[in-house]
Amino acid sequence: MSDGHPRPGPPAGGAPGPGPDPDPTYQYWQYGQPDPYGQHGQHGQHAQYGQYAQHGQSDPYGQYAWSQESQQYHQSHLPHQHQHPEPVREFHHAPQAGWDDGAGAQAQQAQALSPQQAQAQRDAAPQGRKAARLARRAGAPDGPTGASSAAPGAADGRVREAAPQGRRAARMARRGGAQDGPAPAAGPRRRGGGGQGPQRNHRWAGLVKGVALCAAVAAAGMLVLRAGAAVEGLGGSPTPPGGGGPDTAAVAVGAGAVPDPGRVVQIVAHPDDDLYFMNPDLRYSISAGHPVTSVYLTAGEADGVNAAPAKGATAKPDKPAYAEARQNGIRAAYAKMATGDRSSAWKRTVVPTKGGGHAEVDVLVANPRVNLVWLQLREAGHGYADVPDSLHGLWDGKVARLESVLSSGTPVKQRFAYSKDQVVQTLVGVLEQYAPTTVRFQDPTPGRYPDTKQYTDHQDHFYGARFVQMATAAYAKDVKDRPHFAVQNYVGYFNGSLPSALDPQEAKEKLDSLDTYAWLDRQNHCGSDAGCGDLKVSDHPAGNRWTDSINYARGTGTNWLTSDKDHGLWAFKVLDGQVAVWHRPGPVGAWRGPDLLPGTGMDPGASAVTLKDGRIAVFGTRTSFGARPTDYRREVVHAVQKGPGADGFGEWQSLGTPETADETWTSDISAPAVSVDGTGQLAAYVRDGAYGLRGRVQQADGGWGPWEKYGGEDLHGAPVTATDGAGRRIVLSATSKSVVGWAQPKPGAPLGRVTATGLPDTTLPLTVEGREGGVRLWFRKPGSGNVRTALMTADGGLKVNHMTDLGGLNGFGSVTASGHVLAGRAAGGQLGSEVGPGRPWGRSPLMFVGAPSSTMTGKNMVSLAVVGLDARLYVTSSADAPDAYLAPWQPVGPRNAAP
Repeated sequence: MSDGHPRPGPPAGGAPGPGPDPDPTYQYWQYGQPDPYGQHGQHGQHAQYGQYAQHGQSDPYGQYAWSQESQQYHQSHLPHQHQHPEPVREFHHAPQAGWDDGAGAQAQQAQALSPQQAQAQRDAAPQGRKAARLARRAGAPDGPTGASSAAPGAADGRVREAAPQGRRAARMARRGGAQDGPAPAAGPRRRGGGGQGPQRNHRWAGLVKGVALCAAVAAAGMLVLRAGAAVEGLGGSPTPPGGGGPDTAAVAVGAGAVPDPGRVVQIVAHPDDDLYFMNPDLRYSISAGHPVTSVYLTAGEADGVNAAPAKGATAKPDKPAYAEARQNGIRAAYAKMATGDRSSAWKRTVVPTKGGGHAEVDVLVANPRVNLVWLQLREAGHGYADVPDSLHGLWDGKVARLESVLSSGTPVKQRFAYSKDQVVQTLVGVLEQYAPTTVRFQDPTPGRYPDTKQYTDHQDHFYGARFVQMATAAYAKDVKDRPHFAVQNYVGYFNGSLPSALDPQEAKEKLDSLDTYAWLDRQNHCGSDAGCGDLKVSDHPAGNRWTDSINYARGTGTNWLTSDKDHGLWAFKVLDGQVAVWHRPGPVGAWRGPDLLPGTGMDPGASAVTLKDGRIAVFGTRTSFGARPTDYRREVVHAVQKGPGADGFGEWQSLGTPETADETWTSDISAPAVSVDGTGQLAAYVRDGAYGLRGRVQQADGGWGPWEKYGGEDLHGAPVTATDGAGRRIVLSATSKSVVGWAQPKPGAPLGRVTATGLPDTTLPLTVEGREGGVRLWFRKPGSGNVRTALMTADGGLKVNHMTDLGGLNGFGSVTASGHVLAGRAAGGQLGSEVGPGRPWGRSPLMFVGAPSSTMTGKNMVSLAVVGLDARLYVTSSADAPDAYLAPWQPVGPRNAAP
């Protein structure tokens, strides 16, 4: 982010403008030893991304085993303090935990021991015994650090085989209801045996737990951690946890149960882009124990001056040293977020890339789930000027290759240069090795200021994001043995021109990370002559109010869950660059999915609308790259269900784009807002690159009219639309200062003129639903996160009937509302919910991608859904009554496995 060069100016209207010498033991190979294609290893083993071989043991994907003799980055490793998520109050679930009927009915009474649990217990014992037997054969040590250096062949394979067996035993123990307290008092009788009384259950539960523990300890010789669970040792390509299977029926999750945490990879242009634009999501993920890997495309060397602007004129430029100082600042910030100690030690090593170069990979020793990957390419050094030697220049073909800029302390010693395709392949290799279920990166289409036509974001940010777009597309297409993944994009510099999205405490936490990165105390805690942080930002670590906000560039819509006439549910989210469909037929059918609709290149976010004939239409935007750099294109597309309730959907149809060329506004269109008015007329609206409203309306013959201009200025985010009790369509959009709207005078008529609502400023995402004869709007209070609501009516023109503050659990982003249920992201990143006016807000353990969605199922049931950071659908439901509770959350399908 910070490069010491001019920032893009503000938009019209007055909005604010935007170590020591490297230790050769860092490198797991010795010079002069055979090193095919740069595959560096120790004791004959190859080290790949996040795979550090120790004494002959292989170590998969960012989870590391260390010997006590292991060299560390700092001279001393200070004791660390683990950072835990704040205590939270759970959702107001039904007091009884059990199977949900799929329609949101009250949870069944808890049973002592179900037949499935009894069978799981019976199955667990031989699995656990087999795991322990395999571990003994492998010679696994008793202690947690005893990775064997002998027999790295067969014995190691047996240890790897033991790990999944131990996991299965532990999993079966959990399913079998093993507890620390007394066992349930009753249960089904087993064949050939007596009843299962309390003592028998307790002994059996203890046995299963004991076997599982033994197997886990045996497998611990690998010290392979992924969200606290052992994973299989793998050779060349990742296998997601959970294994998967043919059974895709939803499994009930009791109140307070924690879902699969998933694996997060976030890719940014510069050191500090993650701290400015992806926090607090980054901190939430680390605090919750998710494996998090941050990848930095450029070295961030800027002009090489590590000094505050006032002192920059007298400082001597040193680009490698400044790049190292920024890296040191990032390591300190991450260490503090993860352990509470900025000096917590890192292991730095060099690995080959799939693009033919080398990368530095840093692993936080105290929390090896936290990784940093440094690709160290040259940065542009300017936000918008024409700089051929940059990611922008490489994308446009102005240079054939982009050179590396190696930091002064990096273990990478061999310089390299990448072509455009090699950058893409390097990123594909990173994704392949870490197997993420959530990929975070910056906004590839940030737009331009309307007056100056300068980019609203740094060119490295959005051209870097385009490289990531291309890489995720190639990864989805070419790598088959991988989990599904979701994508989250983030707004950059323009956050400073929008109302603050974070409450004061969240903003302070975010600023604390930047203070650490900026090296405010000037203490040499990193032991590096280059400096321990980025002094360029030390005068003002908050940047242009960037620590006050976070905004998602895409995927903020809340209309992706819908119900059909048979009370079935349909969910639509983008996974792997395709729209994924989950379906529950009827009120009690078994969930199916995710099934990916044909057609790639889909951007995060999909909206569903029910047509007049009962079919569902799905809308979104699609990105294509074209043969030439200027062919980059983003367009609105839709697919329609083949028949009401049918599983099949037709091919994607393009509505095109109101933009004339990518160069004009960087293809900056919003996700479409869609609605059907009282005559059955379908319409789609987007915010265009000039910050106005554009739309297309479907004609009686099924064709579509042209892109119409509806006016408006200073529109941001995505518009929203719904119809009132009279069937009139209302469209609303946020500006930097308020909300504006449009309304049909009657169904079938064109939209009326743009109207100021007089509402106060709001954070970007809006939510609307037709109710109470009008259209109700929900939004968040800036600088607070509290949820507000107002009723919009269209009689005699668009009017606001009064605004109410509903409170909440702070947080940010979209909220969803159906019936009595209101839900959105709370402070801490989990899903918060209000289940009735005046009732206290509750919090679930679910952390999720994008926005939640809800819908009425019939006349008296509300269904609510999110997609977790594990790219898996989670659903719950509630009776639409003042004293109702949310049923236990259900994950749909098996744990995220290879498609």
